[in-house]
Amino acid sequence: MRRLLLGYDIGSSSVKATLLDADTGKVVASEGLPKVEMPIHAPQKEWAEQDPEMWWKYIIETTHAVTKQGNVRSGELKAIGISYQMHGLVCVDKDGKVLRSSIIWCDSRAVAIGNKAFEILGEDYCLPNLLNSPGNFTASKLKWVQENEPEVYSKIHKIMLPGDFIAMKLSGEIKTSETGLSEGIFWDFKENGVSEKLLDYYKIDSSLLAEVVPSFSHQGTVTQHAADILGIDMGVPITYRAGDQPNNAFSLNVLEEGELATTAGTSGTVYGVSKSPVYDPQSRVNTFVHVNHSQKDPRYGVLLCINGTGILNSWVKRLIGGEAITYPQMNDLASETAIGADGLSFIPFGNGVERIMQNKPVGAHMMGLNLLQHDRRHVLRAVQEGIVSSMKYGFDIMKDMGLNLNTVKAGKANMFLSPLFREAFVNMNQVSLELYDTDGSQGAARGAGIGAGIYTDAKEAFAGLERLSVFEPKKEKASAYSEVYEQWKVALSRVM
Repeated sequence: MRRLLLGYDIGSSSVKATLLDADTGKVVASEGLPKVEMPIHAPQKEWAEQDPEMWWKYIIETTHAVTKQGNVRSGELKAIGISYQMHGLVCVDKDGKVLRSSIIWCDSRAVAIGNKAFEILGEDYCLPNLLNSPGNFTASKLKWVQENEPEVYSKIHKIMLPGDFIAMKLSGEIKTSETGLSEGIFWDFKENGVSEKLLDYYKIDSSLLAEVVPSFSHQGTVTQHAADILGIDMGVPITYRAGDQPNNAFSLNVLEEGELATTAGTSGTVYGVSKSPVYDPQSRVNTFVHVNHSQKDPRYGVLLCINGTGILNSWVKRLIGGEAITYPQMNDLASETAIGADGLSFIPFGNGVERIMQNKPVGAHMMGLNLLQHDRRHVLRAVQEGIVSSMKYGFDIMKDMGLNLNTVKAGKANMFLSPLFREAFVNMNQVSLELYDTDGSQGAARGAGIGAGIYTDAKEAFAGLERLSVFEPKKEKASAYSEVYEQWKVALSRVM
């Protein structure tokens, strides 16, 4: 009988499920739904919400799909792992009923609340203890609900992150992780516990927070009710959970100091591992607990996030052709123009406020447009180079923090499918890029294997991970891409 691991990845665009054979490390079945992007509701400017029950709906559908594809028999499924979009706020009552839509990661409504908390609590406390400004993170979003929706707040039994909610639907138990609390800026790194000082300032009762469990651990089992809905065995253990960026790094076997992972989906990220609790004094990049952190052997994840990445590319796709044009066709068109798009620059910050811009509402801008010279090919190239430029901007911040940025790992997915994007990324940042055949749901499945004790360590868990290719910067292109970045910074200065 096979030993199968099920990994879920709950994104803001889609939900993906993967079945992994624990003994071979190979994918048995995989499904991502919906085939079009999940809706993000924006009741007001800079707001972003999703219905948590929508995530559960696609968990059900993807589970049915992979268990059918994989011809899963009773007794074969051994453990479940969960990856999820970070920083989202889910509020439930004592019956586990959702009280309002989730305020998700790219929602900007709590910026002023977090900025004020940083000012009042002081950087002498926030930076060494929280490693971040309270900013626009989950704790500040909860404070917003307290101030603006008191009738909702009064009914809250527990708050959760998106992955905690899915785990609750599976097991009936409400739990979270140290990694999760750190990403919500609830965690005091010096005290190694919940920040009572922040909770006191926000007047938030600590009873609203869920029980803390390790990322790799027995975190509950599938109930009969959930098993009937999903078509799987009752009693399957949930043994891993992590936010999407720590999990993406884990899925690429990025666990040690100096290693880096990157993504370019709806948002773009670079995630580096440090053994020291480093922080950016301006909180433009953020430090959280990594999945393999322990008191004796600490690991911290430093996250650079650009909200406006793949979402900008998909917006341009809808604008210039919609279903009539494919992403590969867009890449081919962009490649017909020279590096630099003949002076056209794109500032990609149109998906909420950006942390690297200190939560300023910079917005998205196309700069240097010449109506007699530029066409859609230039726009397409400028979009990709603008996204890479914004990542380079964050790279420089991480370098100033002392992180080693020489080799970066990524899954071969999303914008890293574009040869032009890969070329711009390695040459502008002067790094080696390693692409792997993996994604967040595969990482969650491998994490479940470790948490369940099926794998003894990460080396065993990643025995089946396949490196597909390596891309190196080219000396002859360094100067041209340096000029693109300098041109982009000039454009940025005009809108700041």
